Amino acid sequence: MLKLRRAIVLDAGSAGSGGEQELTIELVEQARGSDREASQSGAGTGEQGRRRAAIADVGLVGRAEVGDELVVNVEARDLGLGSGGFDIVHVNLSRGLDADEDQDPARPVPPNVMKLNYTSLQHTVEPVEELGDGAGAAVGVPGRPVAVLALHGQLAPVAWAFAQALPAARLGYVQTVGGALPGGHSRTVGSLRERGLLAGHLTAGAAFGGEGEAITTVGALDHGLRTLGWDAAICGPGPGIVGSSSPLGHGGMAALDSAHAALALGAPTLLVARMSSGDPRARHRGISHHTLTVLDLLLEPVTVALPAGMRSPVGADLRAGLGAVFGGALPSRPALELDVERPARITRHDWRRAIVDLLAYAATDLPAETMGRRLTEDPLFFGAALAAGTALAELVGDADRGEDGVGEAERSVAPPGTG
Repeated sequence: MLKLRRAIVLDAGSAGSGGEQELTIELVEQARGSDREASQSGAGTGEQGRRRAAIADVGLVGRAEVGDELVVNVEARDLGLGSGGFDIVHVNLSRGLDADEDQDPARPVPPNVMKLNYTSLQHTVEPVEELGDGAGAAVGVPGRPVAVLALHGQLAPVAWAFAQALPAARLGYVQTVGGALPGGHSRTVGSLRERGLLAGHLTAGAAFGGEGEAITTVGALDHGLRTLGWDAAICGPGPGIVGSSSPLGHGGMAALDSAHAALALGAPTLLVARMSSGDPRARHRGISHHTLTVLDLLLEPVTVALPAGMRSPVGADLRAGLGAVFGGALPSRPALELDVERPARITRHDWRRAIVDLLAYAATDLPAETMGRRLTEDPLFFGAALAAGTALAELVGDADRGEDGVGEAERSVAPPGTG
């Protein structure tokens, strides 16, 4: 069952430029006597444990104000999940029961496609598959490449490195399942849009709240690359990741479906390798088992990028390459065990090398933390993502020159431009 509780809003922040509003609340069950009256008037008691952080998706439940009575889902915070340190507003009882039902005159036929369908948060969207020239047109976006993420934390370094190599190119983002579903939950997307590093943001499948809504990932990619005119796309989950320690039970497996969608459209496809030199879990050190599993299961070869100077993503070659590539960026501590089992089928993919500039990326003030580790604590994670952004730009160049690039393993990638 849903773990729902009543709460009172003590402090209501603005939603900013995104779709979420940050709140401070107090659970009604915790308020007694004069405390309840103080809560309802907006004055919190300030005692430890009384005040809780919450977020509201404004597009779904509207804006909240101080004193509003809410129903919140407390499950993630009570479980102590790393990416769920807050309660989620389910409904605003003070003002959320009077939603405007007037029909928009600009839409004589209201949309009838549901997202989060058959849940209590189902809502209608106008799918991008029905917009522009997508309806009934030939399917396919040959030559326009797609980078597939394993984690949302790779989005910023991929987009930044791509822009350094191709400053005038239009790069879009398709958010999929695997992490947070609300499009407004990503601060990274907002920052990249403000800086002009992303040309658009579509949410696909169960993900919602982007600048455009797609029923499917393949529909979102087709719309972005063909109708919106993106030169390339990044496709991957929102913040956080659903996971277990099992080989197939994690949000990173969404990359398999996303890569197949891109390949089916004829798009040159690059898998952004999840790599780490600082993760305490052996299964994610070197190249993560998440990436290895996807590379092993893919039905067709894809491109994968490594930082220049790194001969192999596993074993002794990786250990030797870490010092050569990242040098002083590596903290002084005992060497990590980086040996992982290497599936034989990963050799069929197009492995490329790209020069990365960690210091330049660190100076941008873009997100530089993964799973609580800063760039200097896990340079390989960011180095692999930066290499992927530069390699994605090269795939755009390959298309302009009429090349597909596949099968040219171990080819070096030109260093990105400055700026």
